[in-house]
Amino acid sequence: MLQLLPQSNTLIPNTANPHETVDFINSYIEKYHCEYMSVDLSYMNILDACFVSTMCSARHFIKYPEGKIDWIVSSELIRDFNKDLELGNAGYIV
Repeated sequence: MLQLLPQSNTLIPNTANPHETVDFINSYIEKYHCEYMSVDLSYMNILDACFVSTMCSARHFIKYPEGKIDWIVSSELIRDFNKDLELGNAGYIV
């Protein structure tokens, strides 16, 4: 059976609530093989995007220590805020 690939490789959470977003992304990480992935958080405010990217990067690192997540964010302040907390698997695209 032929399976169509999604149009985009970027995961876009379907909620603006940061706790629901963390649950959505973490369940995606557990369910699918996603050693390299990108997630769009550009619609979130700075504090929520910092929280989500930190929590989900930690979960992703546990499953894929050599993996990488590219976070699409709205401000470079998010990268600056998280630089001391990073596990080395998070990249930020503004």
